[in-house]
Amino acid sequence: MLKIALPALILLLLAVFFRPTPGEYPRLILTAEGVGEIRNEFGSVPLFDASLAKVKEDVDAEMAVGIDVPVPKDFSGGYTHERHKRNYLMALQAGQLYQILGEERYAQYVRDMLFEYEAMYSGLPLHPMERSYARGKLFWQCLNESVWLVYMAQAYDTIYTWLPAADRERLENNLFRVVADFISVENPQFYNRIHNHSTWGNAAVGMIALAMDDDELLQRALYGLTDDGLELGVKDDDGGFIKVAGQKAGFLANLEDPFSPDGYYTEGPYYQRYAMYPFLVFGIALHNVKPELKALQYKENVLLKAVDALLSLTDSDGEFFPLNDAQKGMSYHSAELVTAVNIAYHYGGQNPQLLSVAEAQGQVLLDQAGLSVAMGIAAGKAEPFIKTSVNLSDGPQGQKGGVAVLRAGREDLTVVFKYAAQGLSHGHYDKLSFSMFDKGEEVLQDYGLVRFVNIGQKGGGNYLPENASWAKQSIAHNTLVVNETSHFGGDYETGSQHHSELHFFDAGNENIQIVSASESNAYPGTRKLRTLALIKNEKFREPFLLDLWKVDADVEQQYDLPYYYLGQLLETNFAYSNPRVLEPLGESSGYQHLYLEAQGESETGNAKFSWLGPNGFYSLTATTEADDQLLMARVGANDPDFNLRRDPVLILRRPATAGTVFATIIEPHGSYSPVSELALESRTAVEQLAIVYDDDNYTAISIADINGYSSLFVLATQSSSEDEQHSVVIDGKTWSWQGPYRYFEQGGSIQK
Repeated sequence: MLKIALPALILLLLAVFFRPTPGEYPRLILTAEGVGEIRNEFGSVPLFDASLAKVKEDVDAEMAVGIDVPVPKDFSGGYTHERHKRNYLMALQAGQLYQILGEERYAQYVRDMLFEYEAMYSGLPLHPMERSYARGKLFWQCLNESVWLVYMAQAYDTIYTWLPAADRERLENNLFRVVADFISVENPQFYNRIHNHSTWGNAAVGMIALAMDDDELLQRALYGLTDDGLELGVKDDDGGFIKVAGQKAGFLANLEDPFSPDGYYTEGPYYQRYAMYPFLVFGIALHNVKPELKALQYKENVLLKAVDALLSLTDSDGEFFPLNDAQKGMSYHSAELVTAVNIAYHYGGQNPQLLSVAEAQGQVLLDQAGLSVAMGIAAGKAEPFIKTSVNLSDGPQGQKGGVAVLRAGREDLTVVFKYAAQGLSHGHYDKLSFSMFDKGEEVLQDYGLVRFVNIGQKGGGNYLPENASWAKQSIAHNTLVVNETSHFGGDYETGSQHHSELHFFDAGNENIQIVSASESNAYPGTRKLRTLALIKNEKFREPFLLDLWKVDADVEQQYDLPYYYLGQLLETNFAYSNPRVLEPLGESSGYQHLYLEAQGESETGNAKFSWLGPNGFYSLTATTEADDQLLMARVGANDPDFNLRRDPVLILRRPATAGTVFATIIEPHGSYSPVSELALESRTAVEQLAIVYDDDNYTAISIADINGYSSLFVLATQSSSEDEQHSVVIDGKTWSWQGPYRYFEQGGSIQK
């Protein structure tokens, strides 16, 4: 049995006697030229060799068991679903091994598996599970059918020249074209839309089109179906629109519409990660086979920009920020990101910082991009991947809000602010929401999704009802809620018509990084401006966050401002009472899923709340008014199947108010060691937080610490001009500055 740790003699024999397959195949991702490069370097590039060894071990084990192509019956996580997923991965990897090692048994394995599917597919009915708006045959939804074809097209490409012409004709006519027609012509509601689903469908049809040299299918992949017969306004299972007026379709439309010029994908990083695989592999296949289309240069290199944007949307552990529908824990260690990093490095200028990400991933692709990465690492070219504060626009022209990430130090404290568009059907009603991370750990969380992906016991691994009734609702996020009603009334059609507006973003000074954005459509008649300032002041032990809301409204209404902290409550400066029986906080809009555990009021003008988290102590100090209520609640009410996490929240409630200001500081401080049992600096350094000035144009906040040190933050709430001069008089003293904000330290020194 051939081992990857080959003796020098075998390496020499491979290099001398085994030549690349003549002709233009393989040509999609792994190319004939790439095969030659790999064989020349084989055995001398440690990470590539180790990746190859692991793949060989897996494929050999599967081949020893034999091919199983079961009759489909299961949801995600079930045997038949997972078996067909495993099959397409094994087929691709076996094809790669055939090209690299030259062992015909791998080609035979791919051929035999494809013929098993050829014999089965045409006779298959629709999948027995009827949940999807676009049912598949092998899988319960066309999405997975498309993933199957994306992988199988690559597998077919690797053995194309090896197969006799009669076998190719049989597979192409009886299997590949049948699958391509099924996911496109027979399922236009899946194929002809703007969504990560259709991206997979377009890429699947396009990849097999390039493998078969079928221009008709390629045009269908690039531009969609010319006549889909779909009515306007039809929705999918998640409530997202399938077709809207003026909508284009196809791969290029899916490149154009969901991506902003900065590379942000409107569905959020979790689904951007998922969609990057079809975007990139089809983009590279077009680059290799149809270079005249300039797929990688489309929309000013948006595909390669998207990789950088996606990596910027990870915490210090490489986990994606859970915006919109997102499973926590998904990270750049996923297979999609291995592909993305390898491709971005090889085809995007060989940024040495990407090599350190690849090192952390610990594996590379078995193609020329993977070889390039592994050789760069072996040559010692890797540099640390530095993530800085960034503002990523949303919308095709960058005109629909965005997502800002503020970072203090080397990701010691990170704030993620979402002021974006709705995010298609995976979007949440969470305008101007934020989350906070400390050294990779969540401090103030975004809930994410309610789904146990590929765990069959939980709804077949699919989205659960609480995703709509809880996770998408505004109260499930760290954002302002009016009258216990979600933004846009929780109506997707209304939410899709609007986005928040950037007031300004400034990360040019490491001592104060700031973003400010407004929302005027979530609640008609109410304008909300939220400003988040990450401040580093030597008088404080750690950087802290100032969270400032300026609200203007036509009528009096109730405001709820939740903070979903993670950790153990330590102390408050306000008294509270606990009910004898837990009751839901409300009846709808997510409130029905919150148990009210305690209620109190602040009598000092400041409410203080401290908790112990995984990286130390945290304190929240908020300005309060006379009628404010402080609600401590917990997720889990009306959850008979225990689908929700029992997470805590502090809610600042302000009743019967029109225009108002909320000011809050979230401050990390101190540490605790369970080994030494030593608690250091466990109490807040904030003595008093006060709103000292507020009118239609300006708001000013004073911050006093326990040692008598004070500072002042002033904000121009209407003007974002960097050149405009401003001044306010506070307690007889004039404060003047230029630009939309200023942070004044005690003693006259100024930070901007």
